[in-house]
Amino acid sequence: VTARMAEELGRPFVIENRAGVGGVIATDATAKAAADGYTLLLTTPNHTINAAIHPKLPYNTEKDLVPVAILAEIPELLVSHPAAPFETFAGFVDYARKNPGKLNYASAGNGTLPHVTMELLLRRAGIEVAHIPYRGAAPAMTDLLAGQVQLKMDTYATANQLVADGKLRALAFASRERSALMPNVPTVVEIGLPGYEGILWMGMMAPAGTPPAIVEKLAATVQRAVRAPALAERLKRDGVEPVGDTPAAFAAQITKEIREWR
Repeated sequence: VTARMAEELGRPFVIENRAGVGGVIATDATAKAAADGYTLLLTTPNHTINAAIHPKLPYNTEKDLVPVAILAEIPELLVSHPAAPFETFAGFVDYARKNPGKLNYASAGNGTLPHVTMELLLRRAGIEVAHIPYRGAAPAMTDLLAGQVQLKMDTYATANQLVADGKLRALAFASRERSALMPNVPTVVEIGLPGYEGILWMGMMAPAGTPPAIVEKLAATVQRAVRAPALAERLKRDGVEPVGDTPAAFAAQITKEIREWR
């Protein structure tokens, strides 16, 4: 996306990976950078999860950064090991109700999006499933494939081939509507949990104080980039939905999520 934006803006993008603390280090660096539109943050729902679960962050999530746009979204996909004692989402819920605490699910770690969205699903469904946190998505998937755990919130991109090969079973998408890539897999909403969604969005933010004209220009450039036919098609093939929304819409999403996670 930034390569496409660079063509329009006439400025190269330098990608600087600031790993650590679920995005807190990168976010803090952006919050303290010059508000000139030249330092931007690419972030995910960890941005809102951190605001809800960490009492003391080195920045104010809603005051020290301004939203530019959500670039794209990846709906989560609930998958299970084929040996699990159910074949459908309804079967999973029914088994969990009759056997509270006997099932378990893997996540990439405490406070990650798959963790909080799965807990939200369990609360909405009124069922009890044990959480097994791992140090990252890869070891969590390894144990799921080995049958050490029964369930995991994943994505189409990483689960598709495993489902096709019969190594995993797709139960439901945590999206607003069915995926064109797996049209036979229902959504959690249509199965009976209205309003539920678990979506990994990827959004761009800038330091607070960045002039509104610059923010709007960046947002418009994002919109054109992700909607360019070649790039949009490439993203969709991997189960990534181009978005390119407005700063106001992104701000509303952040406010909604922080309240929900808290």
